[in-house]
Amino acid sequence: MSSLEEERLVQMVEDFIESESPSPIFSASSKSLPRKHHAQYLTLQEILGSGTKAEAEVLETVLKHMRSRRVAEKTTSLKKWLVTRLKRDGFNASLCQTSWVTSVGCPAGDYEYIDTTVQKYENGDDSIRLILDMDFKSQFELARPTAAYKELTDTLPHIFVGTEEKLNKIISLLCSAAKQSFRDRGLHIPPWRTTTYMQCKWLSSCQKVPGENREAKGSARGYSKWAPSPPMVKPKRSHLGGGSGLSSQFSKMSINCC
Repeated sequence: MSSLEEERLVQMVEDFIESESPSPIFSASSKSLPRKHHAQYLTLQEILGSGTKAEAEVLETVLKHMRSRRVAEKTTSLKKWLVTRLKRDGFNASLCQTSWVTSVGCPAGDYEYIDTTVQKYENGDDSIRLILDMDFKSQFELARPTAAYKELTDTLPHIFVGTEEKLNKIISLLCSAAKQSFRDRGLHIPPWRTTTYMQCKWLSSCQKVPGENREAKGSARGYSKWAPSPPMVKPKRSHLGGGSGLSSQFSKMSINCC
Protein backbone atom coordinates (compact mmCIF):
# COMPACT_ATOMS: atom_id res chain seq x y z
CA MET A 1 0.00 0.00 0.00
CA SER A 2 1.43 3.42 -0.99
CA SER A 3 1.94 6.20 1.56
CA LEU A 4 -0.90 8.21 0.01
CA GLU A 5 -3.28 5.24 0.24
CA GLU A 6 -2.20 4.65 3.83
CA GLU A 7 -2.83 8.29 4.74
CA ARG A 8 -6.25 8.18 3.07
CA LEU A 9 -7.19 5.03 4.96
CA VAL A 10 -6.05 6.44 8.30
CA GLN A 11 -7.96 9.69 7.70
CA MET A 12 -11.09 7.82 6.64
CA VAL A 13 -11.06 5.67 9.78
CA GLU A 14 -10.43 8.66 12.03
CA ASP A 15 -13.29 10.59 10.42
CA PHE A 16 -15.55 7.59 10.93
CA ILE A 17 -14.64 7.30 14.61
CA GLU A 18 -15.05 11.03 15.22
CA SER A 19 -18.51 11.03 13.67
CA GLU A 20 -19.62 8.02 15.75
CA SER A 21 -22.73 7.94 13.56
CA PRO A 22 -23.71 4.49 12.28
CA SER A 23 -25.57 4.06 9.02
CA PRO A 24 -29.33 4.48 9.29
CA ILE A 25 -31.28 1.28 9.71
CA PHE A 26 -34.00 2.47 7.43
CA SER A 27 -33.85 5.72 5.50
CA ALA A 28 -36.86 7.62 4.22
CA SER A 29 -35.59 7.63 0.63
CA SER A 30 -35.44 3.84 0.56
CA LYS A 31 -39.23 3.70 0.80
CA SER A 32 -39.54 5.33 -2.62
CA LEU A 33 -37.33 2.76 -4.36
CA PRO A 34 -38.82 0.24 -6.82
CA ARG A 35 -40.02 -2.97 -5.16
CA LYS A 36 -37.01 -5.02 -6.33
CA HIS A 37 -34.47 -2.51 -5.01
CA HIS A 38 -36.46 -2.02 -1.83
CA ALA A 39 -36.27 -5.76 -1.23
CA GLN A 40 -32.48 -5.69 -1.78
CA TYR A 41 -32.20 -2.86 0.71
CA LEU A 42 -34.13 -4.76 3.37
CA THR A 43 -32.11 -7.92 2.72
CA LEU A 44 -28.84 -6.03 3.12
CA GLN A 45 -30.08 -4.51 6.37
CA GLU A 46 -30.94 -7.97 7.64
CA ILE A 47 -27.48 -9.31 6.74
CA LEU A 48 -25.66 -6.39 8.36
CA GLY A 49 -27.83 -6.60 11.45
CA SER A 50 -27.08 -10.29 12.05
CA GLY A 51 -23.85 -9.62 13.92
CA THR A 52 -22.67 -11.90 16.70
CA LYS A 53 -21.19 -11.09 20.10
CA ALA A 54 -17.74 -12.08 18.83
CA GLU A 55 -18.02 -9.68 15.88
CA ALA A 56 -19.09 -6.86 18.20
CA GLU A 57 -16.14 -7.51 20.54
CA VAL A 58 -13.61 -7.41 17.70
CA LEU A 59 -15.11 -4.21 16.27
CA GLU A 60 -15.17 -2.51 19.67
CA THR A 61 -11.52 -3.47 20.23
CA VAL A 62 -10.56 -2.05 16.83
CA LEU A 63 -12.36 1.24 17.55
CA LYS A 64 -10.75 1.43 20.99
CA HIS A 65 -7.27 1.17 19.54
CA MET A 66 -8.00 3.57 16.71
CA ARG A 67 -9.18 6.20 19.20
CA SER A 68 -5.92 5.90 21.14
CA ARG A 69 -3.59 5.70 18.12
CA ARG A 70 -0.68 8.09 18.68
CA VAL A 71 0.65 10.47 16.05
CA ALA A 72 4.11 8.93 16.29
CA GLU A 73 2.73 5.55 15.30
CA LYS A 74 1.08 6.78 12.12
CA THR A 75 4.27 6.10 10.18
CA THR A 76 3.61 2.39 10.70
CA SER A 77 1.23 0.48 8.43
CA LEU A 78 -2.21 0.83 9.94
CA LYS A 79 -3.11 -2.82 9.41
CA LYS A 80 0.18 -4.16 10.78
CA TRP A 81 -0.11 -1.85 13.77
CA LEU A 82 -3.67 -3.00 14.40
CA VAL A 83 -2.76 -6.70 14.11
CA THR A 84 -0.10 -6.18 16.79
CA ARG A 85 -2.62 -4.51 19.09
CA LEU A 86 -5.21 -7.23 18.55
CA LYS A 87 -2.65 -9.92 19.38
CA ARG A 88 -1.76 -8.10 22.58
CA ASP A 89 -5.43 -8.25 23.51
CA GLY A 90 -5.44 -12.01 23.02
CA PHE A 91 -6.95 -12.16 19.54
CA ASN A 92 -5.48 -14.61 17.04
CA ALA A 93 -5.11 -11.96 14.32
CA SER A 94 -3.10 -11.97 11.09
CA LEU A 95 -2.49 -9.66 8.16
CA CYS A 96 -3.60 -11.40 4.96
CA GLN A 97 -2.47 -10.60 1.44
CA THR A 98 -4.36 -12.23 -1.40
CA SER A 99 -3.30 -12.53 -5.02
CA TRP A 100 -4.88 -14.23 -8.01
CA VAL A 101 -4.14 -14.82 -11.67
CA THR A 102 -6.09 -13.65 -14.70
CA SER A 103 -9.01 -15.75 -15.90
CA VAL A 104 -11.87 -15.25 -18.34
CA GLY A 105 -13.66 -12.07 -17.27
CA CYS A 106 -11.54 -11.67 -14.13
CA PRO A 107 -8.23 -9.77 -14.25
CA ALA A 108 -5.37 -10.55 -11.92
CA GLY A 109 -5.19 -8.61 -8.70
CA ASP A 110 -4.18 -8.50 -5.06
CA TYR A 111 -5.70 -7.30 -1.82
CA GLU A 112 -4.93 -6.96 1.89
CA TYR A 113 -7.09 -7.36 4.97
CA ILE A 114 -6.99 -8.70 8.53
CA ASP A 115 -8.47 -11.90 9.83
CA THR A 116 -8.86 -13.26 13.34
CA THR A 117 -10.00 -16.57 14.75
CA VAL A 118 -12.30 -16.45 17.79
CA GLN A 119 -14.23 -18.96 19.85
CA LYS A 120 -17.65 -19.61 18.39
CA TYR A 121 -19.13 -20.38 21.79
CA GLU A 122 -17.94 -19.22 25.19
CA ASN A 123 -17.72 -22.75 26.63
CA GLY A 124 -16.81 -24.63 23.47
CA ASP A 125 -13.73 -25.48 21.45
CA ASP A 126 -15.24 -24.54 18.09
CA SER A 127 -13.62 -21.53 16.46
CA ILE A 128 -14.76 -19.24 13.69
CA ARG A 129 -12.80 -17.06 11.28
CA LEU A 130 -13.75 -13.38 11.16
CA ILE A 131 -12.67 -11.06 8.37
CA LEU A 132 -11.75 -7.49 9.32
CA ASP A 133 -11.57 -4.87 6.57
CA MET A 134 -10.71 -1.28 7.45
CA ASP A 135 -11.79 0.12 4.08
CA PHE A 136 -14.83 -1.99 3.29
CA LYS A 137 -17.39 0.50 2.05
CA SER A 138 -15.21 2.04 -0.66
CA GLN A 139 -14.64 -1.37 -2.27
CA PHE A 140 -18.24 -1.34 -3.55
CA GLU A 141 -18.66 2.31 -4.49
CA LEU A 142 -19.15 3.30 -8.13
CA ALA A 143 -18.29 6.52 -9.95
CA ARG A 144 -21.78 6.97 -11.44
CA PRO A 145 -24.18 4.91 -9.31
CA THR A 146 -27.93 4.93 -9.67
CA ALA A 147 -29.94 6.20 -6.71
CA ALA A 148 -30.91 2.63 -5.84
CA TYR A 149 -27.30 1.41 -5.77
CA LYS A 150 -26.05 4.42 -3.80
CA GLU A 151 -28.74 3.70 -1.22
CA LEU A 152 -27.20 0.27 -0.74
CA THR A 153 -23.58 1.41 -0.49
CA ASP A 154 -24.51 4.21 1.91
CA THR A 155 -25.69 1.47 4.26
CA LEU A 156 -22.38 -0.41 4.26
CA PRO A 157 -20.04 0.08 7.23
CA HIS A 158 -16.64 1.69 6.71
CA ILE A 159 -15.10 -0.99 8.92
CA PHE A 160 -16.38 -4.53 8.36
CA VAL A 161 -16.12 -7.40 10.82
CA GLY A 162 -17.91 -10.60 9.91
CA THR A 163 -17.82 -14.21 8.89
CA GLU A 164 -17.08 -15.54 5.42
CA GLU A 165 -20.74 -16.49 5.07
CA LYS A 166 -21.92 -12.97 5.85
CA LEU A 167 -19.34 -11.44 3.52
CA ASN A 168 -20.27 -13.76 0.68
CA LYS A 169 -23.94 -12.76 1.00
CA ILE A 170 -23.01 -9.08 0.86
CA ILE A 171 -20.81 -9.60 -2.20
CA SER A 172 -23.52 -11.50 -4.06
CA LEU A 173 -26.14 -8.87 -3.31
CA LEU A 174 -23.98 -5.81 -4.04
CA CYS A 175 -22.45 -7.22 -7.23
CA SER A 176 -25.91 -8.06 -8.56
CA ALA A 177 -27.07 -4.54 -7.74
CA ALA A 178 -23.92 -3.03 -9.30
CA LYS A 179 -24.56 -4.95 -12.51
CA GLN A 180 -28.06 -3.52 -12.67
CA SER A 181 -26.73 -0.04 -11.92
CA PHE A 182 -24.33 -0.23 -14.86
CA ARG A 183 -27.10 -1.50 -17.13
CA ASP A 184 -29.39 1.34 -16.10
CA ARG A 185 -26.61 3.76 -17.00
CA GLY A 186 -26.11 2.09 -20.37
CA LEU A 187 -22.68 0.81 -19.36
CA HIS A 188 -21.01 -2.60 -19.33
CA ILE A 189 -19.95 -3.92 -15.95
CA PRO A 190 -16.13 -3.81 -15.64
CA PRO A 191 -14.40 -7.10 -14.74
CA TRP A 192 -13.22 -5.70 -11.40
CA ARG A 193 -16.82 -5.30 -10.28
CA THR A 194 -17.92 -8.87 -10.97
CA THR A 195 -18.82 -11.32 -8.21
CA THR A 196 -15.78 -13.50 -9.00
CA TYR A 197 -13.33 -10.62 -8.71
CA MET A 198 -14.81 -9.36 -5.46
CA GLN A 199 -14.80 -12.86 -3.98
CA CYS A 200 -11.13 -13.17 -4.88
CA LYS A 201 -10.33 -10.27 -2.55
CA TRP A 202 -11.49 -11.93 0.65
CA LEU A 203 -12.64 -15.49 -0.01
CA SER A 204 -9.78 -17.08 -1.92
CA SER A 205 -7.81 -20.08 -0.69
CA CYS A 206 -5.91 -19.32 2.50
CA GLN A 207 -2.39 -20.37 3.39
CA LYS A 208 -0.30 -19.20 6.33
CA VAL A 209 3.30 -18.28 5.59
CA PRO A 210 6.15 -19.95 7.53
CA GLY A 211 7.33 -18.25 10.66
CA GLU A 212 3.93 -17.69 12.24
CA ASN A 213 3.74 -18.26 15.99
CA ARG A 214 1.86 -21.27 17.28
CA GLU A 215 -1.24 -19.29 18.16
CA ALA A 216 -1.53 -18.02 14.59
CA LYS A 217 -0.96 -21.50 13.17
CA GLY A 218 -4.13 -22.62 14.88
CA SER A 219 -6.15 -20.68 12.33
CA ALA A 220 -4.31 -21.92 9.26
CA ARG A 221 -6.64 -22.89 6.45
CA GLY A 222 -5.76 -24.92 3.40
CA TYR A 223 -8.77 -23.60 1.54
CA SER A 224 -11.96 -21.62 1.84
CA LYS A 225 -15.26 -23.21 0.94
CA TRP A 226 -16.25 -19.84 -0.49
CA ALA A 227 -13.35 -19.76 -2.94
CA PRO A 228 -14.88 -18.44 -6.17
CA SER A 229 -15.14 -20.61 -9.23
CA PRO A 230 -14.30 -19.22 -12.68
CA PRO A 231 -16.83 -19.37 -15.52
CA MET A 232 -17.18 -22.81 -17.04
CA VAL A 233 -15.66 -22.95 -20.51
CA LYS A 234 -14.94 -25.78 -22.91
CA PRO A 235 -11.24 -26.68 -22.65
CA LYS A 236 -9.09 -26.51 -25.76
CA ARG A 237 -7.47 -29.69 -27.00
CA SER A 238 -3.76 -29.87 -26.37
CA HIS A 239 -1.06 -32.38 -27.30
CA LEU A 240 0.14 -32.12 -23.70
CA GLY A 241 -3.10 -33.59 -22.37
CA GLY A 242 -4.75 -32.54 -19.12
CA GLY A 243 -7.59 -30.10 -18.55
CA SER A 244 -8.11 -26.44 -19.13
CA GLY A 245 -5.76 -23.91 -17.57
CA LEU A 246 -8.76 -22.50 -15.78
CA SER A 247 -9.14 -25.67 -13.78
CA SER A 248 -5.94 -24.84 -11.91
CA GLN A 249 -6.56 -21.12 -11.63
CA PHE A 250 -7.59 -21.06 -8.03
CA SER A 251 -5.00 -23.61 -6.99
CA LYS A 252 -2.48 -20.87 -7.89
CA MET A 253 -4.18 -18.37 -5.60
CA SER A 254 -2.43 -17.68 -2.35
CA ILE A 255 -2.98 -15.74 0.81
CA ASN A 256 0.07 -14.73 2.82
CA CYS A 257 -0.72 -13.87 6.40
CA CYS A 258 1.84 -12.31 8.62
